[in-house]
This record gives sequence, structure tokens and C-alpha cells, in this order.
Amino acid sequence: MCLAADVPLIESGTTGFNGQVQVISKAVTECYDCTTKPVPKSFPVCTIRSTPSQPIHCIVWAKGYLFNELFGAPEDEAPEFDHSEDTENAQEIKNLRQEARELKGIRETLGQPEFAQNVFEKVFNKDITRLLEMKDMWKTRKPPTPLSFKPLSSIPRDTRSSCPSEQKIWTLEENFWVFCDSLDRLSLRTLELRSGEDTLLSFDKDDDDTLDFVAASANLRSQIFNIDCQSRFDIKQMAGNIIPAIATTNAITAGVCVMQAFKVIKQQIQDARMVFLSMSGDRGLTTEPLRNPNPSCQVCGVARLDFECDTSKIRLGEFIKVVLQDVLEYSPSVSILHDKLIYDEEYDDNVDASFETLGITEGSFLTVMDESDDDQSRRVNLIARIKNLPPNESGQSFVKPTRIDIPVTQAQPPSLDSLVLSGKDTGRKAGSHVNSDVEQSRKRKAEDPLDSNQEPSKKVKAEGEIIIIDDGYIEID
Repeated sequence: MCLAADVPLIESGTTGFNGQVQVISKAVTECYDCTTKPVPKSFPVCTIRSTPSQPIHCIVWAKGYLFNELFGAPEDEAPEFDHSEDTENAQEIKNLRQEARELKGIRETLGQPEFAQNVFEKVFNKDITRLLEMKDMWKTRKPPTPLSFKPLSSIPRDTRSSCPSEQKIWTLEENFWVFCDSLDRLSLRTLELRSGEDTLLSFDKDDDDTLDFVAASANLRSQIFNIDCQSRFDIKQMAGNIIPAIATTNAITAGVCVMQAFKVIKQQIQDARMVFLSMSGDRGLTTEPLRNPNPSCQVCGVARLDFECDTSKIRLGEFIKVVLQDVLEYSPSVSILHDKLIYDEEYDDNVDASFETLGITEGSFLTVMDESDDDQSRRVNLIARIKNLPPNESGQSFVKPTRIDIPVTQAQPPSLDSLVLSGKDTGRKAGSHVNSDVEQSRKRKAEDPLDSNQEPSKKVKAEGEIIIIDDGYIEID
């Protein structure tokens, strides 16, 4: 919104003891989306369900699988599970789905006295015993140890077992009784919900019932797979993706925001800096100059146009012919998106429809994409903001905008490897040997080998054939 309104933004954030401040100004600095952000972490489903090796694996299993199968939505809807490796483990996935079906059958006994025992024996005994039958799986791993309900239930129940301290790591007995107690509480809540429209529960880190169940279930599974158990407090952080807020970090970051804001207000944005707060280095605060916008960014690397019109009168076809083709000199090969695709060269059903009919009102944004085949002349996306006609122009359907320059998309230069593989002229023959050290100095600004003793590995074919280079380095942009 700040980019669209051309208003400078002081962007900031903190993560525990770390913080950062960045000034974002349209066409002057890079925006938040100019750099690629890490994707949320997901885990292969077979690791979670069959071979956990870390506490987080057991926590994801308890939160994303067991809790959902008993009280919430099915596991396929859980974002923590990655099914991309399923095709390599088809038989195991088949077995896991059979386990899920069995658990759904147990779910039907919810509220009955034997419900807790049925669940416990199913997930902590029967399923583990099945895993032990797969001998090859445990040749390089320590096999799990199943748990049984009756021996644990015969241990006298301490009144403190149902509410042990969340800061300490619970014993096996404490985990067992918290599991049973939380299961009873959640069962009662689910039965009460069945009388209404919403019958599903969802995990909430601030819901004691759901958190107790996930914490106890995760620790019981950790016991089985010889993984270190975690305190309820630590599990709350990991299950809820929580990083504790540090008041001092927030205060320092807020102060830096104000200092950068002074420079923006005084129109001295060239003196502003990106500021990073970290307690791990020699200096608490480090700075670097603001970076230039990324020409390929799909958020700030676009052209923008304010288009004044009467949405009840103007037709989409008029906008394409008069504005895009006559004024902005677009070719017919364009696509236009609103909430969805409303026009392209092969989909012209809406050319006679008014903006109003298409749901385009004041404040709407239209994205115009150049679909021409010529890579050298293809232009960046155009974002058209729809505005109402000014009072003195009320008799018209639209005001013809002033022509604006729309830059051509920045073509990425071909990499050296792609030129070598294609046999194009790079100053040497396609089959010649490549000096790894020279190429690395050309490709990287900072050369820092992962292992100084590691020799670059190369696979060189016969003279005249394509060579493949695997130099053992990570390229840092």
C-alpha cells in the first residue's frame, strides 16, 4: 500500500534478541519482496510418522496428526506435512493411511470409558510394534520401544501428575496421566460441540487442554523413539512457532526506527541505513547502505497508472483499445487480471462488459501483463489503480491518461555454466577444461570454500563433448 501511495515506509521487526530496520521508498530502495524469503518448514510425512529423530518431529506428529485425527481436520490438510516424497515410499504411505483409518474408527468411541486406552494402545503400542516388524528400517537406527497402557495405569496416580510444572521435563508417569486427563477434557468438549454446528477442535497454544494433550503425546512418542523429552514451556514455543519477545530488543529497534524516520522527514533518505541488531557478533548494531530496487521484483519493479473512469460506463474493450494500445502502445498480446483473469488474447468474452459488471470499482487494481513473444521488448507488469471521475469530467466514461514509460523486463544474463553446456562461444571450446578457481572468482563476490581441503570434483567427458562441472561450492548472490 505504501508503494502504491508513494509513501515512505520504515519497516522493522524483532526475533528474540535480533532485530532489523529498513527504509523502503518507491523507486529509491528495495522493497520487502525484492529478496526471496524462506518458505515455511515442512517435514516428510514418513519421517514424522515412522522415523522421528528430533523433538520437533514428535511435536508435529502430536499436533498435526494425532490431535487432528481425534478432534480436528484430517492430516492431509495439515501444512506441516510434506507429501513430495510419497512416491518413493508408496507401501509405507499405504500402511500409514491404514493407520489413519483405524484411528478414525477409534474416534467413534469418543466419550466411552475405554476411549483413552484404545487411543494409547493404538498409537503407542500397536503402531510401534508394526514398525518393529520392518527390520530393514532399524539396521542403522535404534529401534523404538512400545509402551503399554495397563502397566502405566496401575501406577498410583499422584494428584500432581495432572498438573506438573510446565518448566520441568515430565516423567513418563506424569506424561501418561496428563495424556489421559487432557484426552478426557477434550472428549467432553467435543461431545458438547456435537450439539452445535461446529464439531471440530483446533490447536491453540493458549488453550491448556490442547497444549497439554500435544505436550504429553509428543513426550510419550519421544520416550518410545529414544529422543530427549521437552518441557511443556518449550513445546509451547515449538508447536506455536513462538519466539519470545525481548522488551530491550523492541525498545532499541523502535529507537532506530525513529532515527531513520528523521532522515526520511528531512528528505535525507540517501543517508538512511539498513540497521541490524544482533547479540551474537562483536557489535550489537551493524549497518549497511540501502539497496537499490530489484528490477525483477513483482511488487516494486512494476509500472503504475492511475486511471480515472466511470465504472458503470467504460467497457473493458475501451480500456484495452484506447488506453493500452493507443496511449501505452501495447500489442494485442496482453493479459489482464483483477481477482482472476478477465482478459487475454484467447479469452475475450468480457470485452463488452462494463467495469462495474466485472466487479471493478474505485480502489480496484488491474494487473496488465505483456505476453509478447519477443523477450527483448516485453515490458514489466502494469498496475492500474481505478479512480472515480473528477466532478468536472462527469459526462465522460473515462479520462485518457498521459503516456507513461513502461520499462522492459530485465533479462537475466545466461550463466557461464549454461553457455558451456550449450557449446556457445565463451572464449574457449565446449570440450575444453575449465579452471575452477578463475570461474569461481568471476561468479562470486565473496569466495569462502566450505572445506579448504576439499578438491573441486569435475566430471570431464572426451574431447569435443559437453563437460559437467561440480565444483563443490555454494554460489552466494
